[in-house]
Amino acid sequence: MLVHPGFDPVALRIGPLAIHWYGLMYVLAFLQFVWLGRRHLARRRDLALSPVLVDDLMFWGVIGVIFGGRLGYVLFYKPLDFLADPASIVAVWQGGMSFHGGFLGVLLAMLWLAHRRGLRWLEVTDFIAPLVPLGLALGRVGNFINGELWGRPTEAAWGMVFPLADAVPRHPSQLYQAGLEGLALFLLLWWFARRPRPLGAVSAVFLLGYGTARFAVEFFREPDAHLGLLGLGLSMGQWLCVPMLIAGAWLWRRSQSRLREAGRR
Repeated sequence: MLVHPGFDPVALRIGPLAIHWYGLMYVLAFLQFVWLGRRHLARRRDLALSPVLVDDLMFWGVIGVIFGGRLGYVLFYKPLDFLADPASIVAVWQGGMSFHGGFLGVLLAMLWLAHRRGLRWLEVTDFIAPLVPLGLALGRVGNFINGELWGRPTEAAWGMVFPLADAVPRHPSQLYQAGLEGLALFLLLWWFARRPRPLGAVSAVFLLGYGTARFAVEFFREPDAHLGLLGLGLSMGQWLCVPMLIAGAWLWRRSQSRLREAGRR
């Protein structure tokens, strides 16, 4: 049996300023996005995108993540609480961000930016898809450092006690997510996007890859205490993955249709 190390959530203190590990993970995620984006452009010279655009993608992506993540948490997980106290919606320092909300926020931000720059929306999402998973992995590492979002009880040898939960060994599901939604998905997308693909294909792989990984890991993650398991014994996270999987399958089929049509010309 393992015991969570109980890391100090504050990574660095400078006078009255406290830099938290979770916030630091966000900063690292955005920095790696820019670094990988420039590398991606360097290896794919066929892309009609500029290095300056990568900076804009990162900036508007940050806006989408913050606003979408917070609003998604409000709407998906605690709508009644926030209706009772609307002012708490902006209290991001109290915690509460939703990946699926942040994902929708980023999609809307990219739609606006693509329209402004005269680009196709899927062209933009295909470009950023391989740049996202490592940032997701960093976020899950931040969850692990904080000892939050722990897994369900387990008798496995690697079961870990999270003192903030109880004295029961649990799955370190944050690390499962970092490995599957993060590292494994990054390797798949980085390989898949190494050469030109039909429009929407890379985005489809992201949707299918993330949706599958998150759906699977949710079986090991403790459901939100105030929600528990929902219909068919699935968690909120799993139900939110269903539209991603459907959209990914549809987008993949559409991209392959484009490929077949191009082959007949």
